[in-house]
Formats: sequence, structure tokens, C-alpha cells
Amino acid sequence: MQIRAAGKADWQAVLAIIAPVLAAGETYAVARDLDAEAVLAYWFSPSHEVFVAEEDGAILGTYYLVANRQGGGAHVANCGYITAAAAQGKGVARAMGEHSLARARERGFRAMQFNHVVSTNERAVALWQKLGFAIVGTLPQAFNHPTQGYVDAYVMFRDL
Repeated sequence: MQIRAAGKADWQAVLAIIAPVLAAGETYAVARDLDAEAVLAYWFSPSHEVFVAEEDGAILGTYYLVANRQGGGAHVANCGYITAAAAQGKGVARAMGEHSLARARERGFRAMQFNHVVSTNERAVALWQKLGFAIVGTLPQAFNHPTQGYVDAYVMFRDL
């Protein structure tokens, strides 16, 4: 598997991975009814540096890297990650997580923060903890899960 910068030629493959996840509304705090153009505009925002995980020509996952805040908070990175449904459990998210940490260091970020990790996304929470992130805050019932109702979201942080 290689992780590389995403290009316009990857947009349709990335869309096929992220659109169902955003529409399901279980892990991202974004509108569930975005059309394809809005999904791509969100993921490929001009401030996002977007990558894809690829193996044998197939896109297995994607992530973006961005400054968490501007000004005095611009030294802290933030990311969003989505693995293709067929590639889950195969180490893609871990590889993208490790890649993002290295890329954030290369860009001069001093830390990485995830602002809204949904507590029911147990696999993601466990992976981020394995990669050195700590839960530094709990946002009580901050996420309205489509099947579980209001659930907590975590703020997760680690130094680089």
C-alpha cells in the first residue's frame, strides 16, 4: 500500500468512499444530505491537503490534513480519515494515521487534535489511543447519532 497526495483523477474514487459514510451520519458532524459536489467541496476544501491510500490501483482510504485553527492555534494539526468499507480491518486507517503524523511533523505542526471523535466510533477511538492520542475532553451528548440518539464526542490530542 502506498499513501500519496490525491489528485483530481482520484475524486470519483474518493467520493465513492466518503459519500456513504457522510450520508450514514454515524461519525462525521456534517449534513447527511450533501450532493456529490458538496461532498467533494467539503473533503477537498482549499485548506485541506488530501491523501489517498492505494494498493494495486485501488483507492482503499483517504484523509485530509489541515491546521486545526488559524492564528495562535495554527501550530496544531487536524485530520479527517475514511477507509473504504471493503478495506476496513486491514490496517489502512493505521497506515493513514501514521502517515498523517509524519506529514504533520514535516509541515511543522507541533501537535494534532481531533475536535469531535464520536464515542460510539470505538474502533477509531481505540486506534487513535494506540497512536498516542489521549482523550482530553468529553463533550456530553454533543453528537446526534442516527440510531443511538445523543452520544458523547471526544476531543483527542497528542504532541508531535
